[in-house]
Amino acid sequence: MDWKIVHIDETDSTNNWLKEHGEGNMVVVAEHQTAGRGCGTNQWESERGKNLLFSMLVHPHDIPAVRQFHISMAISLAICESLEQYIGDLSIKWPNDIYWRNGKIAGILIENTLKGTVIKSSIIGVGLNVNQRDFRSDAPNPVSLWQVSGQETDRDELLRDILRRFDGLLGHDIRNHYLSRLYRRRGFHPYADADGAFMAEIADVREDGHLVLSDEAANERIYAFKEVTFII
Repeated sequence: MDWKIVHIDETDSTNNWLKEHGEGNMVVVAEHQTAGRGCGTNQWESERGKNLLFSMLVHPHDIPAVRQFHISMAISLAICESLEQYIGDLSIKWPNDIYWRNGKIAGILIENTLKGTVIKSSIIGVGLNVNQRDFRSDAPNPVSLWQVSGQETDRDELLRDILRRFDGLLGHDIRNHYLSRLYRRRGFHPYADADGAFMAEIADVREDGHLVLSDEAANERIYAFKEVTFII
C-alpha cells in the first residue's frame, strides 16, 4: 500500500484521531496518548516519546466481513516478525497481544466498519513498547524491547518495517502461520471463564476468531473475545 504517514504530538487516542481525520491508506503516529486503550476499559501506559503509538486506516474490500479476523492475524504476525530482528521468544496471545515470554510487549485494538458482506474500512491501533525503561502502572506484565535487548531502537524504522510486512501478509493465507505462533500453543495451561478456573490446551482458532480449547476431559470449549482469561 502507499501509506500516508502523519506524525502528531498528542491525542486522546490514535484510533479516534483517524475516525475524525483519516482518509485513504493513512497511518497516524503519536508521541503521547492521553486515553490510550485496549479492549474494553483497559488502559495502555506509555511514556511520552519512548514507544510506538500508531493507528492504521485500511480499506480491505476484498476481505469478506465473515473473515475480518484475518486483519488481526496479519498485523499480529507483522509485529512479531518485525520484532524478531531484535529479540526472540515472541508469540501471539490470542487474539492479538504480542508477548515476549510471559510479558506483554504490544497490544492491538481493531475497529472494523462493515458494509453489507464486506469490510468498508478498518482502523488498527497498536501500542508497542519500544524504548521505555520502567513501567509504573498496575498493569500485570508489561515489557519493552529495550528491557529485553538493552538497546535503543529507531521507532520510525520499526514502523516502516511493520507496515511493509503487514502489506505482504494481508493478501495471503496465513492462518496456519498464526496458529503456529500462538502463546501456549502446546500443552495444558490454566484458564478461567465465567464458571471458574480450569486446565486446557489450545485446539484451534476458527476463521471467525473464536478460540477453541480442549479441557482435561477432552471437552471442547469455544470462546469469543473477552470470554476467557489466560491465568499467567
